Amino acid sequence: MRHRKRGRHLGRSSSHRKAMLKNLASSIFLTERQTDPDVDASVPKVKGRIITTLQKAKEVRPLVEKCITIARKSLQAERNAEQFATTADRGSERWRQWRTSEQWLQWNNAIAPSVAARRRVLQMIGDKEAMRVLFEEVAPRFEDRPGGYTRILRLAKPRLGDAGTRAILEFVGQHDRVRQVSEKPAFDDTEEQEETAADTAPTEGSAEVEDQTAAVTEPENDAEEPQTQAESDEPQGDEPKADEKA
Repeated sequence: MRHRKRGRHLGRSSSHRKAMLKNLASSIFLTERQTDPDVDASVPKVKGRIITTLQKAKEVRPLVEKCITIARKSLQAERNAEQFATTADRGSERWRQWRTSEQWLQWNNAIAPSVAARRRVLQMIGDKEAMRVLFEEVAPRFEDRPGGYTRILRLAKPRLGDAGTRAILEFVGQHDRVRQVSEKPAFDDTEEQEETAADTAPTEGSAEVEDQTAAVTEPENDAEEPQTQAESDEPQGDEPKADEKA
């Protein structure tokens, strides 16, 4: 029977495994928050990146992707609700008037999908600060991306102690490698025109030279014709010998 075959148990019970995946998902979202190195001692070395074992990274990746998809789809609802919102401070007289007006009902209906999405993500990761960072900073970055928000990179150096295979789980779009492609040399139109003009110039000169050579060769041919006629008038050397014998 196929018992204990689906997924990775990671040597933990069901509740322990779920809690660990929630913490890992919250950790990668919290790396994107604004921190002060002088006040906060847990400042990440690289934003949008965590290092864990390869098996844990493969297990937590679907959870992270699902949270980003839920947050990404709720951004349109937040934009639709902005036109009915108020800028008054909470608890002020102006805010109380807005709270009892028809405009608040329109805002409440428009913001409802976003509130439901936030509650759903909070149930999945269990951290309010991570949920806030996800909806305010991470989700707008991937609004036009239909999926594939993270990548897993295997590290060559294993973990000390148990030699476990380590891997990097990070968001795409920040540390992407850019492939450099050499461009072909481009030539201006003026250079091409100059080259064509240089090619056509010798052809005109060569035509003039040919005309001159033709004019020079014609008199030479005329001078050679009298010589040929004179040679034809001379008697042949064999005919007188025949007469003498006769």
